[in-house]
Amino acid sequence: MSTQILRRPLPENIDALAGLPPLLRRLHGARGSQDIDTAQPRLAQLPSPDLMKGMEEAVALLYSAIQRNAHIRVVGDFDCDGATGCAVLMRGLKMLGARQLSFAVPDRQRHGYGLSPALVEELAADAPELILTVDTGIACVAGVAAARAHGMQVIICDHHLPGPELPVADAIVNPNQPGCGFPSKALAGVGVAFYLLLALRAHLRKQADAAGDADLSTLLDLVAIGTVADVVPLDKTNRALVAAGLRRIRQGRAQPGVRALIEAAKRQHATLTPADIGFAIAPRINAAGRLEDMTLGIACLLSHDPREAAQLAQMLSDINQERRQLQAQMLHDAESLLAGTDLGQLGARLAISLYQPHWHPGVVGLVASNVKEKLHRPVIAFAPASEGSEELRGSARSISGFHIRDALAWVDAHHPGLISRFGGHAMAAGLSLARQNLQDFAQAFEAAAQALLPPESLQKHILSDGELAAEDFNIATAILLRDGGVWGQHYPEPLFDGVFEVLDWRVVGEKHLKLTLASGSQRLNAIHFGGWDGIPPQGRQHIAYRLTPDEWRGGGAIQLVIVHRQALA
Repeated sequence: MSTQILRRPLPENIDALAGLPPLLRRLHGARGSQDIDTAQPRLAQLPSPDLMKGMEEAVALLYSAIQRNAHIRVVGDFDCDGATGCAVLMRGLKMLGARQLSFAVPDRQRHGYGLSPALVEELAADAPELILTVDTGIACVAGVAAARAHGMQVIICDHHLPGPELPVADAIVNPNQPGCGFPSKALAGVGVAFYLLLALRAHLRKQADAAGDADLSTLLDLVAIGTVADVVPLDKTNRALVAAGLRRIRQGRAQPGVRALIEAAKRQHATLTPADIGFAIAPRINAAGRLEDMTLGIACLLSHDPREAAQLAQMLSDINQERRQLQAQMLHDAESLLAGTDLGQLGARLAISLYQPHWHPGVVGLVASNVKEKLHRPVIAFAPASEGSEELRGSARSISGFHIRDALAWVDAHHPGLISRFGGHAMAAGLSLARQNLQDFAQAFEAAAQALLPPESLQKHILSDGELAAEDFNIATAILLRDGGVWGQHYPEPLFDGVFEVLDWRVVGEKHLKLTLASGSQRLNAIHFGGWDGIPPQGRQHIAYRLTPDEWRGGGAIQLVIVHRQALA
């Protein structure tokens, strides 16, 4: 499909950003920041935990449990946000005085998602007095009811959008629940967990409890990783949290497990970026929950022993390699299902539903994401919930302008009973349904897209920050761009465009392109990951790119990382 390169409008008034270099003023202003405090937010600017609905009740329950030495069971989720959130609560609650602490993570195939009745039955054997969920719970109506029927107290600590019915828990802390006045609705699950600890520490200080002196900033590396991994919008609050976590990592003060994962991924902690987290660190943690048991990922994040952490990180890397191989095979299957499909052949079809009986439910989200990128359509990929199961698990990925969770709610409202359960966000969601309902669901999902997807969202485009001046192609500018902000979801990494002459090219690693480009008298090295399409890149090209330090060559070298290119006549 054709992709348009559009340029962001230049910000009109950036006087309040005058303390920054001119290039950063332009970039932050174009992303909506109107002052330095918004462009480069600090922890001191975080909104108060007191603004979050349910916080007072949750803190009272936790304080009481700690005082009477009750058994607190943290129930996490099987993704990176859930794993880091679980590690944050386990480490933080221990720092704040909890002595009887344990955690559990549902098995994707045996328990399903979240605090399910099946999981509760297993937890009941240990008789925890208080269950504290993280990154899950807001949709677990039946599971919460089952836990309370067993006499357990339940605190929901979540960030997902609630459905029409809230679980009857003892306390719910979720900035997206009805009536919550907390200003940042974009917190990840790990961010909500960190806020819960901040509120509990404040309460301990009021009680003159020595545990109120705990330094919770030691947890910020985990908060940063979970926040970036969950691809939540990097609003002011999230960027303050991620910036603080990155500072700890770059200063060499990360948890042993985080340091081990960075080394296993062959990244440098001193220059780690949100992109490194998203592409190298998070996939290793996620792999455990996708193919094995997320307990392994959490154990790495909880380890205090560098040698043990290194062993666990290597195990996670091995599982991630297995995941990559399985993903490649599943993507091949998906391409076969869509053989020859392009936007012209899709015609009026707006939504894609994919299923293969041998697919793994832990990897379907990655398949959906890849197909979505290729076709620029909302995609849901399905797999059996377990071997031989008649229940399917689906993972959905969307494009800008089409709120995928709202689309599933539309299907549920128009076709009651078709979906067993669902939940998620604007750009990603999960659902379950009976295999016999798949064809009807695919038709209903298409109808939802026809009703809700704006036509203008179907044109794929790339937003550029314009051209870089010739004098900006140097290592100082590359470092300034890397370190000048927390870039990511809804606050995108700087991207530029221009016309270049291709002087030389070669294929590396079977599918990547290494190029030498000319701009005026300058010669520039460039890499286009996944850019080899069988057609030699020749002549003049309009290229959208990022300017980065060339870590492989070192010595102050730079490179252009190509995001998109198109030949010019």
